[in-house]
Amino acid sequence: MYAPTSTNSPRSGPTSDESGDGLTDFDGAGEIRRAWGNGLRPDPDLTVSEWADRHRMLSGRASAEPGRYRTVRTPYMREIMDRLSPGDPTQRIVFMKAAQVGATEAGNNWIGFAIHQAPGPMLAVQPTVELAKRNSRQRIDPLIDESPELRERVKPARSRDAGNTMLSKEFAGGILIMTGANSAVGLRSTPARYIFLDEVDAYPASADEEGDPVTLAEARSLTFAHRRKVLLVSTPTIRGLSRIEREYEASDQRRFYVPCPHCGTMQWLKFDRLRWQKGRPETAEYHCEGCDAAIAEHHKTAMLEGGEWRATATAADPTTVGYHLSALYSPIGWLSWERIVRAWDAAQGSDEAIKAFRNTILGETWVESGEAPDWQRLYDRREAWRPGTVPAGGLFLTAGADVQKDRIEVDVWAWGRGLESWLVDHVVIEGGPDRHDAWSDLTAMLDRSWPHERGAHLRIARLAIDTGYEAPAVYAWSRQVGFAQVAPVKGVEGFNRSSPVSGPTFVDATEGGKRLRRGARLWTVAVSTFKAETYRFLRLERPTEEDMAEGAAFPPGSVHLPSWVENEWLKQFVAEQLVTVRTKRGFARLEWQKLRERNEALDCRVYARAAAWIAGADRWTDEKWRDLEDQLGAVPEGNAPAGEIRRDGQAPQGKRRSDWLGRRGGWF
Repeated sequence: MYAPTSTNSPRSGPTSDESGDGLTDFDGAGEIRRAWGNGLRPDPDLTVSEWADRHRMLSGRASAEPGRYRTVRTPYMREIMDRLSPGDPTQRIVFMKAAQVGATEAGNNWIGFAIHQAPGPMLAVQPTVELAKRNSRQRIDPLIDESPELRERVKPARSRDAGNTMLSKEFAGGILIMTGANSAVGLRSTPARYIFLDEVDAYPASADEEGDPVTLAEARSLTFAHRRKVLLVSTPTIRGLSRIEREYEASDQRRFYVPCPHCGTMQWLKFDRLRWQKGRPETAEYHCEGCDAAIAEHHKTAMLEGGEWRATATAADPTTVGYHLSALYSPIGWLSWERIVRAWDAAQGSDEAIKAFRNTILGETWVESGEAPDWQRLYDRREAWRPGTVPAGGLFLTAGADVQKDRIEVDVWAWGRGLESWLVDHVVIEGGPDRHDAWSDLTAMLDRSWPHERGAHLRIARLAIDTGYEAPAVYAWSRQVGFAQVAPVKGVEGFNRSSPVSGPTFVDATEGGKRLRRGARLWTVAVSTFKAETYRFLRLERPTEEDMAEGAAFPPGSVHLPSWVENEWLKQFVAEQLVTVRTKRGFARLEWQKLRERNEALDCRVYARAAAWIAGADRWTDEKWRDLEDQLGAVPEGNAPAGEIRRDGQAPQGKRRSDWLGRRGGWF
């Protein structure tokens, strides 16, 4: 075996041609060929974890614990790193993990090891090119700068030398190329012995329409046969769509088993064995599955040191190993069990927050349940309250409008704490978008008020209207009435959105036959997310009359439907279901499909929900909700009712002044 490369090696800096190809090290093609050739040399005996403990220095710019790297801080990373060492026969390592477990630094250790000990061409892929640039600045540059052994080997940045750029780092015997999964050119750039695929669940389905980015990237390593190393790392996302879960389930599915400090039983940590007193996260303790004794968190350090990875399945490919780790293993001082409990408690009532908890803390996929509820069951549990009246729990109103060829359908929903909701009104405006009177009737709805059970009168805080049919007419009307109260929306499919609603973006509008550039505002709505949320809310267990007599409340998110709602509306409300379909390339994709032709009620619900998000309901503090309750509890005579959006005599013509929810002033 070769000894580690010496700092005095003639290959530690630019040299003249050594390959007989007539090219110098400054020539990109010659450098790549030499890097490929050096990737075939025998490698040293040092493992990645041993190299990290000996040579890796953590920068204060990129680490919360600057100084020398210590594998003992995250013992579960030792085996994963050592699988990346050249002496190990494993070719593919899959790591499905939570946040804050040290995976990023372990991957950087591998990069440093390759530069110093086993040079060869390496490809590091982030979800996008922009993220690759950010990772280069925030992670790779400090990695090189803080470790003398790496700083001596990586060519310095020069104005006339492209050896060290934002996305390319040349070193003696190799090159590190960084790119995004959205760039097919970057994925085809060069053969690579080492491939680091980070956050693969955030990769696009196709790189520039040329195919799956993981497949394209891995194809770069095939020329290295059994000497290649591929690391796939990611926090998982949605069951059925998650790349990392698919790779993990095809592996030997290793779990990190740790010993109980009381009875010695080896076990892997599960969230349902973390217990605490209600309302007191600081009492969180883990209960052993062997003796059921409570384990305090201060035992975690010794448990991690005594832990070991164990396979729980048989892999189809023996050269692939898979690992799963939750944040329950996070070292003391990083993410404590108390903070995990607090995050769980804070997530209750929000599907998006619970989804984020499962993905980022438990390292597990989120299961989207898209089976349509039975409309007859919804019919049987309708509730009685006066038509057109807002029940006591409703604190503000939003509306969703669906524009059809011959009509505009509008549903008005009341929202309360925890996004509990009540259907307040269903209006069908006859005539399509080419009929002036239809828009006049819709405008009149913005000025209408609905009586609240406590005596106030509420107007629509925000109306979201679909632009899918006759968008120019929708933009023109929205511009006429003003964007303080109206939000044109465009629905998009897919669950891989960073936010269920994004925007607004400016789009062209038409006024008086004249085109106005950037004359309207458009919001983008992830309709798949809100449809799945609605179905989950409809399945919530409801308290019995006896429970309610004893003070029980409806769970957050509960959907209340009035007795006046008709069968046809209920059928439209559950007119779609979520199914898994296969693309032409064989990849799984979740897709909403209609069970019935008409689905306006479901669409209007989604738009009204988006309007609540735009209004800010998903981000309001408890103080904000109390303020709404106070306004509705006692409305002084002469004051504007809570939630009201009214016209002001001094406002510019055709514009509206927002005065709802205690906010005063500001022209929109």
